[in-house]
Amino acid sequence: MKYSIFGYLIGEGFRNFFKNKKSTAASIIIMCATMFIFGIFFLIGENVNYVIEQVQSEQAMQIFINPEATAEQETELGNKIRETQYVNTTEYVSQEQALNEMKEWLGEDSAILDPYSGEDNPFKASYVITLTDLTKTDEVQKQIESYENVASVQAGNTTINRLVDIANGIRTATGVILVLLILISIFIIANTIKLTVHARRKEISIMKYVGATNGFIRWPFMVEGIIIGIISALITVVILGFAYNFISDGITQSGTMSTLGYGLLSFSDMISMLLIIYIIMGIGIGAIGSAISMKKYLEV
Repeated sequence: MKYSIFGYLIGEGFRNFFKNKKSTAASIIIMCATMFIFGIFFLIGENVNYVIEQVQSEQAMQIFINPEATAEQETELGNKIRETQYVNTTEYVSQEQALNEMKEWLGEDSAILDPYSGEDNPFKASYVITLTDLTKTDEVQKQIESYENVASVQAGNTTINRLVDIANGIRTATGVILVLLILISIFIIANTIKLTVHARRKEISIMKYVGATNGFIRWPFMVEGIIIGIISALITVVILGFAYNFISDGITQSGTMSTLGYGLLSFSDMISMLLIIYIIMGIGIGAIGSAISMKKYLEV
């Protein structure tokens, strides 16, 4: 008996969906538009985070060692740096390595540094480190500067802070837009279902008179809202996928990202998360919108 009731409720939801074709189509189109806008910000945010992760893996902080430090003191400093929180990798650069790197950078003009080899080497030995979290750059720098035998610390704090601010700004914007779009979608679904409910108000009244529970009456309309939400989510994912691949292929072929030395995420890398978000949004918005539209007619 339970299965037949469940089947009836689901079946009624599907019948409502196909019965009100114009209002259903309008709801799907508007929901697809709102989800598409959110999807754009989501994809932009994910790619910004991905680029920042690439920058983070390359962004280095250089700790110059006091020239008077002994080999033992240099090793002790290196161990302290490795044990510092948020430090990811640590590489020791000797005076000779620093001199050779500068010669490579100068290229044909490297001969000007020939007199500065050996004891006359003006470069300091250093440790080059990367961090697990760019937002902790200032904190790590202050901590390392307090260690003995640290001559100075060089870090691109301005660039790092700008990147972090951009990432945080996009995350905030995406969150605000998501909330606004959810509210708009709930309003749209609620009004669409309300048209169906209004057309069947006499039938609902009769069902209540013969003892039908609010849940029995409500579920078909909630199923209708959920169907609208899920179909809108699936359509939006397909459209967004084609649009993203077209745009990302154009950017890749233009060589813009390769010139900068970074890449973009493929849509397949994000589709699972996007699909989960959209399905949850679709089901939640559909169910809430339906419940709101039914409230007036189910009040005793």
